[in-house]
Amino acid sequence: MKKFLIIGGSKGITKEMVQQISAQGDFCYVISKTAPDFSFNGYHFALNALTDELPVLEQLDGLVYGIGTINLKPFNRLTPDDFHNDWQINVMGAVKIIQHYLPQLKQSNQASIVMFSSVAAQRGMPFHASIGAAKGAVDGLVKSLSAELAPKVRVNAIAPSIVNTPLAAGILRNESIKENMIAKHPLKRILQPEDVAKTAVFLLGDSSNGITGQIFIQDNGLISISY
Repeated sequence: MKKFLIIGGSKGITKEMVQQISAQGDFCYVISKTAPDFSFNGYHFALNALTDELPVLEQLDGLVYGIGTINLKPFNRLTPDDFHNDWQINVMGAVKIIQHYLPQLKQSNQASIVMFSSVAAQRGMPFHASIGAAKGAVDGLVKSLSAELAPKVRVNAIAPSIVNTPLAAGILRNESIKENMIAKHPLKRILQPEDVAKTAVFLLGDSSNGITGQIFIQDNGLISISY
């Protein structure tokens, strides 16, 4: 049985991940402010991963940094606090968690780290200056760490387009907007949390042992296809 640490885990993509990992018989440590509303094979720590003292854990086989932001504003309305907040949550939070648990990850025969980027770091999109900058830094962190931590620890990220999660509820706030979003995607659908969770669980597991330093674009064809 492998042991994974999921930062997030109570809703959205990471909730689906915890459920999928539990279903395959592995163990999840979950760190989130809100307790999961479902049963799983593991243990929940109710704390803020960015500000609170992190729990002591033994050997880990994988780590998922699954918290982030969606902060869409015209550039002239973005404040220094907006940029700072997006940077702290998406980049520095990941740095803190990975540095803290790297010794435990190195105890595994081969550990895997999964982070989350965005298609906004791959393609210029209006109103995405702050989040695009932060997620671009996540991409750079993945590339650097994958080189530095090989061969013991693999590091990858997933860059989705919009996902139907509580975090995106403010954007997907009515059926008209949802239909417009669907029309923009060649596959004529919006990503569901379980779609991205399956990719993340794959990257954690032995089936992806030959993969590191990659940013996986999962976007229903939004930026991958000329459409």
